[in-house]
Amino acid sequence: MSTHVHTTGNQSLRTLLLFLGMALLLVWTGWAYNANLALIILNMGLISAVMALGVNLQWGYAGLFNIGVMGFVALGGLGAVLTAMPPTIDAWQAGGLRIVIGLFIGGATIVIAVMTYQRLSAGPKRGLITTAIVLVGYALFRFVYVPGTQAVEAVNPSSTGYLGGLGLPVVLSWPVGALMAAAVAWIIGKITLGLRSDYLAIATLGIAEIILAVMKNEDWLSRGVKNVNGIPRPVPYELDLQNSPEFVAAAANLGMNAVTASTVFVRLNYSLMFAAVVIVLLVLAQLALNSPWGRMMRAIRDNENAAGAMGKDVKKRHLQIFVIGSGLCGLAGAMMTTMDGQLVMSSYQPLRFTFLIWVMVIVGGSGNNFGAVLGGMLVWWLWVMVEPISQQLVGYITAAMPEGWLRGRLTDVAPHTRLFLMGLLLLLVLRFSPRGLLPEK
Repeated sequence: MSTHVHTTGNQSLRTLLLFLGMALLLVWTGWAYNANLALIILNMGLISAVMALGVNLQWGYAGLFNIGVMGFVALGGLGAVLTAMPPTIDAWQAGGLRIVIGLFIGGATIVIAVMTYQRLSAGPKRGLITTAIVLVGYALFRFVYVPGTQAVEAVNPSSTGYLGGLGLPVVLSWPVGALMAAAVAWIIGKITLGLRSDYLAIATLGIAEIILAVMKNEDWLSRGVKNVNGIPRPVPYELDLQNSPEFVAAAANLGMNAVTASTVFVRLNYSLMFAAVVIVLLVLAQLALNSPWGRMMRAIRDNENAAGAMGKDVKKRHLQIFVIGSGLCGLAGAMMTTMDGQLVMSSYQPLRFTFLIWVMVIVGGSGNNFGAVLGGMLVWWLWVMVEPISQQLVGYITAAMPEGWLRGRLTDVAPHTRLFLMGLLLLLVLRFSPRGLLPEK
């Protein structure tokens, strides 16, 4: 008993010291560079922490190897557009109804084909009838859907060319983004969760690329690669603050100009909102981890066969946690799109929204919720700060060097050291602390 208490106390102290060190890094960044940069890192670090929590639930709790994180984050961003952007009335009048009817026909075709296949006995007749239903349904779907999309995308394509959203408060898009990602994850999970871990990884990666391909090519949905700009914000605009005499006077009293103060104020508001989300999710994740449900999930992770023999529905529990973790990734995607004020499809890259999130989970400590949050913030700080720090170091090193190939080469490669450092960091953690900075208890 005393040994357990001692170990728990050491773990708590280590957690406190590491988070204190992370806070000092952010303070140093604000002092050495500027407060705006520190707040930008903090905000994206908090969003990354939400993504890392989602992946940690799937991998750390249940051993599910999901490398399709990017797709669920993109769905969260789409949720922000569909919720907060105003509807494009002309586009709805031009072809909105045809698109809705076409999607209904497509969904109904799938349902009818599946039900028919299940009810008919095996044989050539079942295959022929199912194929006929699919072909007829697809032809009818194309007949209705394609003209509708063409009509919508032809409506002022330089600025709209899509149906728009519901015009609701943007904060509502956060749960909407989470629900959209969770709903898609449920469909994916029903199909893929019976696969072995390596096949599951390949399947989720492929499905993430399919999600992105759909979002990039269906302009009527979110303008595709033309981007959606001007997404409403839950915080004031900098220009409005700069035009407010009260705010300008308050900034002057603090010794700041209105431009800098407005930027800091807006980003600080985002920091408080994001921090509140992370704290709530962390509390809920800890309660779940220490509940009978959490102990059951870890038992399934450690030995699926033994858990199944004890009467646990392994596939159902895997689906449950896959949906929850993917929903958190969708929530993070909606938060990020809200902060950016735009949806840029070209920004969703596997390096940033899959590989880097996995590095955060591994570095922080798989199976430890505090480790996921710490890893999200620390790895994102490194990802941002390595480039300016390396450029400064290379500048000091090459200052006394004569002009030549070596000096030019060192200067050229300095901005790319972040990729080298991420790989080196991962190797060092796996070598000297394979369970992460904050190991699972």
